[in-house]
Amino acid sequence: MGKKQYRVNVYEDGDVIARVRYNQDLDFWNGRNWQNGGVGRHKGITKLRDGRYVLIHGTNWQGEKDWAEIISPEQALQEILKSGNTELLDTKKFAELKRIYQEELELEDDDDLEESLD
Repeated sequence: MGKKQYRVNVYEDGDVIARVRYNQDLDFWNGRNWQNGGVGRHKGITKLRDGRYVLIHGTNWQGEKDWAEIISPEQALQEILKSGNTELLDTKKFAELKRIYQEELELEDDDDLEESLD
């Protein structure tokens, strides 16, 4: 399947507020197919110029349309982490999410365990 090169509607409160280039950056290999969210379903992520994050929902199912929605930075980070595609955090577009990841998520570290034994 070739990559889709077109724009999808971004919805907020039922209204189309932007159009973004389709991507499947949150997909992962399940052993047979690239997917995220079930058979024939895909997810992508991007960021609007105003800084808001967009979750893209793709489908291979006839009669369904690809669409996108505004999500919070925290939701965007969770979607990236759940997909396993953490290399996205190293891109300029998602630098804010990398900062949130580093500052707010508890990262297991052996040093923390040693300090608590004092």
